[in-house]
Amino acid sequence: MKKTYKFFAGILCTAASGVLTLALWLQGSLPDHYYLVQGNDLTIHAGYPIQTQAEEGVDISKSSVGSRYHVDLRVMGSVSVKKVQVEVVDRKMVIPGGFPFGIKMFTDGVMVVGMSDVQTTEGLRNPSREGGLKIGDVILSINGKSVASNEQVGQMVAQSDGEIMDFSIKRKGTNMHVSIVPQLSSVDSSYRAGIWVRDSSAGIGTMTYYDPSTGVFAGLGHGVCDIDTGELMPLYSGEIVDVSITGVNVGKSGAPGELKGAFSKDSQLGRLAVNNETGVFGVIQKPFLVQEAVPLAMKHEVKEGKAMILTTLNGKTPEEFEIMIEKVYYNDDAPTKNMVIRVTDPALLAKTGGIIQGMSGSPILQDGKLIGAVTHVLVNDPTKGYGIFAENMEKTAEGVVTGYQIAS
Repeated sequence: MKKTYKFFAGILCTAASGVLTLALWLQGSLPDHYYLVQGNDLTIHAGYPIQTQAEEGVDISKSSVGSRYHVDLRVMGSVSVKKVQVEVVDRKMVIPGGFPFGIKMFTDGVMVVGMSDVQTTEGLRNPSREGGLKIGDVILSINGKSVASNEQVGQMVAQSDGEIMDFSIKRKGTNMHVSIVPQLSSVDSSYRAGIWVRDSSAGIGTMTYYDPSTGVFAGLGHGVCDIDTGELMPLYSGEIVDVSITGVNVGKSGAPGELKGAFSKDSQLGRLAVNNETGVFGVIQKPFLVQEAVPLAMKHEVKEGKAMILTTLNGKTPEEFEIMIEKVYYNDDAPTKNMVIRVTDPALLAKTGGIIQGMSGSPILQDGKLIGAVTHVLVNDPTKGYGIFAENMEKTAEGVVTGYQIAS
């Protein structure tokens, strides 16, 4: 009898320990805040049955847009995982993209992308490094005068006569000042600061969606970063233009492929307003309806399994291809890597090898909703990559101020 008791007691202890371990794991992997579309129930796809219990006095079915309340998440019916905040929102209807667009942007200030020593009569010197300037810094002004181009910086340094120059810079979001003393080059007898700077960027991406009621668009699913430093390019102004895909470089393990395209002349589609880690955003200037409007999904509605992406491999017309969502990360630790996706469509695999550069921003649809966008490829396996939640992109899109008026 005692042996039987110990046996079952051991089983119960093991089971209880497993439930508590699961609860702790879910506590860290689930977000603290959810947006819930009015009239819907909060259903969480986490691989385990999760029960929800709204705080006392709250009738979820009658909650109005803008209302907030707390919900207790539980497993096994009684083991509490965590309390989360729920905010009731209206369902956003958007036009999914999938077509390519060109990006032309100018930076707010100029970015330091490299350094080179100056040959002086005293030997090699680097005035910028000596003054504390670093690669990735953004130069906002010199001696109190705003700078906006490579040429402007070069001219101001050349005319400095070797006097101390005050550089106002931004470094990883923090404003500061450094003092630079340009050195006279013994090679060409001109004053130099020993830096390479960049004031603009251009490239091709894919439109994720736009809101027909406001004209706000969202694309890429990740920010435009400097090719040399990897730092986010600080946007001053920019535009999106019409692009036609002319070819494909197939992706292979260790060698990401890319879409090749041609910018159309005099074909501005819209203006850029934001470049941040979740993508590029702005306002369209002329209509380009491609698809019917679909609901924009909240992140808790995304689940593992089959999905579709819209992307363009030739010309300007998007095609639909099947993918598999292998993993969903619901927490907010990595806002652009919320899903692990794998290309399963034989036609797409044959044409591209999987996910390639230029496909970033390709909308992901599941159960008739826009759930996100393709963002990154796994370099060693081009059939797999990451996707961002549409909800994360919409948070940024909502902050774009528009004086919206479509040109006829």
